[in-house]
Amino acid sequence: MRPSTLLAASASFALLIPGAVYAHPDPAQFAQTAFTQDPAIVECALEDGTQAECYEFTVAYKPDGLETGPFCPSNLAEIGGIWDWDGEEAGLYRLDRALFEMLAAQGYQFYDDNGDIAISDPGAGGRPDADHACLEASEDDTVVITMRLPVDPVMAETPTDLGTVASVGVALDGVPIFADAPSVLDTGHLPALDVCGGHIDPGGWYHWHGTSTDIETALEAEGVSADCALTQDASAQFGYAFDGFPMFGSMEADGKGPEGLDACGGHIGPTVLGETYHYHASESFPNLPACLVGVMAEDNFATTADGGIGAERANGGPQGGQLPPGFDEAAASLGVTAEALMQAIDDAGGREADLAEVAETLGVDDAALRDALPTPPNQ
Repeated sequence: MRPSTLLAASASFALLIPGAVYAHPDPAQFAQTAFTQDPAIVECALEDGTQAECYEFTVAYKPDGLETGPFCPSNLAEIGGIWDWDGEEAGLYRLDRALFEMLAAQGYQFYDDNGDIAISDPGAGGRPDADHACLEASEDDTVVITMRLPVDPVMAETPTDLGTVASVGVALDGVPIFADAPSVLDTGHLPALDVCGGHIDPGGWYHWHGTSTDIETALEAEGVSADCALTQDASAQFGYAFDGFPMFGSMEADGKGPEGLDACGGHIGPTVLGETYHYHASESFPNLPACLVGVMAEDNFATTADGGIGAERANGGPQGGQLPPGFDEAAASLGVTAEALMQAIDDAGGREADLAEVAETLGVDDAALRDALPTPPNQ
């Protein structure tokens, strides 16, 4: 979102605050199978520096019984998941012959002369063998995810923009929610989504990139034929954002379209939780908030995975066991693992690394690498 839009949005949010009542996140609303242990209330720090209490949720790599896929088709004769293409002829597409042939005409060749699709596992480390690969990570059923949401949501002075792979919140089934997946235009590779709008992180755990319980509203609006097996309800609550405010589908409880939405896709109004600020899904994909109006908790997302977003590090790694802040998100936006990104930088000279060399090693665009890095290692 452009800064001017954020400023305009923040002005409208300020008008909403007087007299507002904000609903608390309620663990009882989540699926009984969502958590690996009972939610707890812990002391936490919010991103504005204030001390608060947070709900701490612990979930598995994916919920029991959740059917995922399809993701990447193995060849042009098959049909895979979906993808939100942002280049020429932008739109939401099925991963099928028509899409891959359109991408090939634009210079992105994902298949060989036999029509076989190049598929790569981003959790395996290193760069894909092909210049353009469909990315499909493998599950790791040992991964545990910890998330924190403020018990008492607080409006921020200005909204937080949600860039590529930014953390958005948690669905009522316990699945984490993230913003846009990395663009093919930036990385050359396509991290396939299934027909419900989710996929597996390089760390081995599943997450949403869309409001899965209202995904068919977006599919219909985009003219895409696909059938998400999850129960669809455009007026139901989908989950909670990481600022603690609830997220609903594209309709109000009475079946009418929401009115007076701010730039983030939210407003104050009646819900099953009472009169509160809440977000609504849009009718087009990605059908998630464009920004968050509230203050999030620091360190609100962590996993036990060896790599990927939120991965915990063993002692002895970079910076005393921790990758530099933002490296997980940067790596995810580039379609590589954080370890592969760090290794490529180390091999190219560490802080004095030639980023063009790093980009070539990883098989990513030089400009995309420079934009993704939170702090260039040579500064």
